[in-house]
Amino acid sequence: MISTMIPSRGLIEEAFPGFAVSALVAATAQFLSDHYGAPAMLLALLLGLALNFLAEEGTRTAPGIAFTARTVLRLGVALLGARISAGMLAALGPGAIALVAAGVVLTILFALAASRLVGRGWRFALLTGGSVAICGASAAMAIAAVLPRHEKSERDLVFTVLSVTVLSTVAMVLYPMLAGLFGFTARDSGVFLGGTIHDVAQVVGAGFSIGPEAGETATLVKLIRVAMLAPVVLCFSLAIRARGLSDRRGGKAPPLLPGFVIGFLALATLNSLGLVPPAVSDFAGQLSRWALLIALAAVGIKTSLGKMLEVGAGAIGLIVAETVFLGVFVVAGLHVLG
Repeated sequence: MISTMIPSRGLIEEAFPGFAVSALVAATAQFLSDHYGAPAMLLALLLGLALNFLAEEGTRTAPGIAFTARTVLRLGVALLGARISAGMLAALGPGAIALVAAGVVLTILFALAASRLVGRGWRFALLTGGSVAICGASAAMAIAAVLPRHEKSERDLVFTVLSVTVLSTVAMVLYPMLAGLFGFTARDSGVFLGGTIHDVAQVVGAGFSIGPEAGETATLVKLIRVAMLAPVVLCFSLAIRARGLSDRRGGKAPPLLPGFVIGFLALATLNSLGLVPPAVSDFAGQLSRWALLIALAAVGIKTSLGKMLEVGAGAIGLIVAETVFLGVFVVAGLHVLG
């Protein structure tokens, strides 16, 4: 599980310079976020993009940056499981759970269908659709870890994270006003915000801007979407494997279930059984957030800004359309549920 992601001593020594740079970028991004209010993940990406020369072949930092973008990312996703429990499902109720689950599945299917209209492949559709449907940047990085790699993998990942972070920030301001316009109760407002905004931090900000009940409900709904990350990644992995599209480095097929997904499920199970103390769960959540922020800084460093600009208007239109689709679906579902 998580132990399989711990590197050897020799690899640690080789990876340390690149990891240290990534951690410094992440800490700088968090400092700027705390003082100026911009999303930390967005700042980590932008700062990382400016340091692309540190990932060039032959530099001392390149191996560590690659390690951080891959292994630290998986550790961060696995630790997300410590925040998930079966009790959350019972607290939300079957109607809202069904609405959230259907929104995730249908948004991904919509992405697969719409991607053909803008000339994008299935990898890009799963990456953007999954990130919009589940939990923004965290989902994008987890899904990217199981998708077959190609020459534009890093560019697509950075574009997706950048887009969902910007859209989440816009939604944090706009969606509470829409909730009032639609006449939602505090609970329905929470379901709307938690079911549609991409990133956890922006969900919390939007929910508590309405009130405590809306904020608590929005956070709960968002964590239910986060809980769907493991089964969705597993389904993607199985489908890719069944179609013979998976990467085969060294002639070996990848594992049926990635180690970080096993770690996620194991921690979620332990938390559901009450075996993870609240203090440990909170610490794991903070550690997960920092691991993902550091990994995202490394992904930004690995990506060329020039290549980022090649993504095109079609890709931007696709991710905006996915966001609108999810929002319309959740609003319609709330009206049907009454």
